[in-house]
Amino acid sequence: MLHEFFAIALYSRALTFMSRSKIWHRFCNDSTVGKNGQPPLSVTILKEVIMRKNLYPASLSTSGIGLDMLSESDKAHLHAAVLEVLNTIGVRFECDEALAYLDGAGAVVDFDTQIVRFPEYLVNEALVSAPNGLIMYGKTPEYDAYLGEGRVNWIPFGSGIYVEDLETGEIRSSKKSDQVDCTRIIDALDEYDVCMETVVPQDVPAVTAPLHSFEAHVSNTNKNVTVGPADKRTAESVVEMAAAIAGGLAQLQKRPFFNFGGCSISPLMMPDSTCQAIMVGARNNIPVGCLSMAMAGGTSPVTLEGTIVVALAEVISGVVLSQIVKKGAPILIGTSTCTMDLRHNAAAMVGTPELALISSSFAQMGMYYKIPSLVAGT
Repeated sequence: MLHEFFAIALYSRALTFMSRSKIWHRFCNDSTVGKNGQPPLSVTILKEVIMRKNLYPASLSTSGIGLDMLSESDKAHLHAAVLEVLNTIGVRFECDEALAYLDGAGAVVDFDTQIVRFPEYLVNEALVSAPNGLIMYGKTPEYDAYLGEGRVNWIPFGSGIYVEDLETGEIRSSKKSDQVDCTRIIDALDEYDVCMETVVPQDVPAVTAPLHSFEAHVSNTNKNVTVGPADKRTAESVVEMAAAIAGGLAQLQKRPFFNFGGCSISPLMMPDSTCQAIMVGARNNIPVGCLSMAMAGGTSPVTLEGTIVVALAEVISGVVLSQIVKKGAPILIGTSTCTMDLRHNAAAMVGTPELALISSSFAQMGMYYKIPSLVAGT
């Protein structure tokens, strides 16, 4: 078994080496034209070689192995519960622009309470139109990463607020310079496919912190970068910055080298910042990750099944908004959902067995919906 593990690791390394070395240069130098004016075979192969498509977990086959927490009937029951929550309880959207979009598409909107209830057909239509897979583009093709088809990719978790100073050993608030250091490390590690925002720059004005964060990350890695906008103005400013780097908005929309990230607020609330990330992202073909951070026993039901339903309802409401703004808009659903420690200071318990069970089940539901998912690890 140990020998098989190292064989898989070496095989993966070989694929990475091939995609980033001689094969890349050979195909780049091929300028011939194939039959009927079509791209030559080498150009077609180039797209497969260059784009990073990670292996299926623990296997060289197309099936892999995994922790299957849910049966097919379990998934159907969870989806039915999600539909019931969205249709009868609804989600509060703290964004007038989002409310207008949802109202125009057929959702039942109470503009006084900002609560939106979703007809079943509206939810299912959005799940169908959302892409089954996404390409997280890098600045150059060898840093492209494909998400979907049950493949496993890796990113660092983000938005830390404290660091241990490498020079003094002091535990202090994070700075923009710490973002630069973390990003350079992530860029150097092949195991990471996307660079999520690492720490928060607390030495810059809060109103412009997302712009500083984007600049610090995108200047120090060629990998796709995650940024969380604070509002509509911030989101649109990030798009302007990225368009300047890409050589224009049209070029950026063809190969967006960053993605927006946003969280719901449990239970069942979508803040303006996340709504704006979803809407600005959809208009500009920028992938958006909609993440729930519910806490079982605190901001969601104490049962894991109930918590999974709440988390799914929150992020699926984000999927509906994105597909109303633009059908086929790139979006992924995510969770960093855990349990609340009710005995010791009501702390969020990250890295517990319960988190692993929730994440595993959520990932299975992502495959059930055929939408790429992001889940917290341990």
